[in-house]
Amino acid sequence: MFTGIIESKGRVVSLEPSEAGERLVIEPAQGWSHGDLAAGESICISGCCLTLVADTPAGRPMAFDVIPETLEKTTVGGLAMGGLANLERSATAQTLMGGHVLQGHVEGTGRVAKVVKPGTPEAIGDEWRIRIETPPALMPCIVPKGSVAIDGVSLTVAAVSVEDNWFEVALIPTTLEITTLGEREAGDGVNLETDMMARTVVHALTHYAQRLGINATGGR
Repeated sequence: MFTGIIESKGRVVSLEPSEAGERLVIEPAQGWSHGDLAAGESICISGCCLTLVADTPAGRPMAFDVIPETLEKTTVGGLAMGGLANLERSATAQTLMGGHVLQGHVEGTGRVAKVVKPGTPEAIGDEWRIRIETPPALMPCIVPKGSVAIDGVSLTVAAVSVEDNWFEVALIPTTLEITTLGEREAGDGVNLETDMMARTVVHALTHYAQRLGINATGGR
């Protein structure tokens, strides 16, 4: 489990073929106080939960096996040598829940439709906004003022177009500094994970409402 509060950025050292699919090696940024890491730990890499291959001393490059399913369904396979990724260790009982509950299970990839920066004609005051074109299957779980994770970053949905399959988020200066979202440009792919509670409700109503005798308003 993760919270969507990014701890650091890491730089891709290599992404090479392996028996499992691809071996991804990421070097964490200096100053990431994660301590020593044990083989089998879960690390969220730009929204994708991956398992650490070997024990890793603090500050050393981390290695992960990326299977074909992950390469197909996420942007991890498209990471470039020297590129940056968002990093978050799995939550513990002591972790502050500053974001929202994430599984690190990417549901699909979206595409950055546009980036509206402060000072441009479309800007709303000093807001920095990103519009994400979204797979239609995910749109029922994108709720205005609800939570969504983009590349592992917990964000609040600022605007939604159900008809055109897009949503927008507003980014604060801290998010722009700590995460990779400040570098996103139109056309970039991003990993998406919708809010778990919204996803559960939509799944239940879609597949079981008729069987349970529930109508569209929640009555019986």
